[in-house]
Amino acid sequence: MSDQNKPTTEKSSRYQDLELMSTEELLRNMNREDKTVPEVIEAEIPKIMILVDSIVQQIAKGGRLFYIGAGTSGRLGVLDASECPPTFGVSDDVVIGLIAGGDVALRKAVENAEDNSNGAWEDLQKFKINKNDLVIGIAASGTTPYVIGGVKKAREKGLITACITNNKNSPLAKEVQYPIEIEVGPEFVTGSTRMKSGTAQKLVLNMISTSVMIKLGRVKGNKMVDMQLSNKKLIERGVRMIMEELNVDETIAQNLLEEHKNVREVLKKSRD
Repeated sequence: MSDQNKPTTEKSSRYQDLELMSTEELLRNMNREDKTVPEVIEAEIPKIMILVDSIVQQIAKGGRLFYIGAGTSGRLGVLDASECPPTFGVSDDVVIGLIAGGDVALRKAVENAEDNSNGAWEDLQKFKINKNDLVIGIAASGTTPYVIGGVKKAREKGLITACITNNKNSPLAKEVQYPIEIEVGPEFVTGSTRMKSGTAQKLVLNMISTSVMIKLGRVKGNKMVDMQLSNKKLIERGVRMIMEELNVDETIAQNLLEEHKNVREVLKKSRD
């Protein structure tokens, strides 16, 4: 297949003889490529905006957001989902990430898992998925059977579906209501979609989950008032929030946080 007919994620790198480059050349060239990613995402913001509003609507009526993916894409979905409870104080069943091959695939590749077109739906069924839920398929290529099969079945069952992919007009995009297509161009290392494609997916996931949580009231001003106080750093951050919001000294802030266990509760009680 000529390079012209290949999907963008499989096209040859713009750079040749990488092994002959100096360390500085490697780093500067990778950085040069990475700088292009936000510009491509910017063009998709109108589509992302519609998707965010749909997610907010579904979660507000009791629905859940599911990410499904394989390999790097699956890991990024699981990462984003796992960060929502500690960051925004939601339960761990509001945003759920599923990866082809199960949790073992987070660390090691699971052979042929992504080629099972029934696998994602089988995984989703374990969560008693319903019409209030929403499914986002993540796949750089847009051709992963695990992901395509999952969103296709979900849509057939009446769920809202979306995707994040790095090729235009992919089979995956054709199966969902809300396709987010971030075509970042050939990778620095040909076909290594853990690079620009993965970066693009991470940025879009950040935008989606953070915007959703803000619109659901999980941020006050610019503060994570519902974050879980699970370590010393976060407790100290909570104390600083209280000091700034209530204009009190550190000792009072510490005592208030120890009493109420949550920044939002401190602010609420102090203003009642």
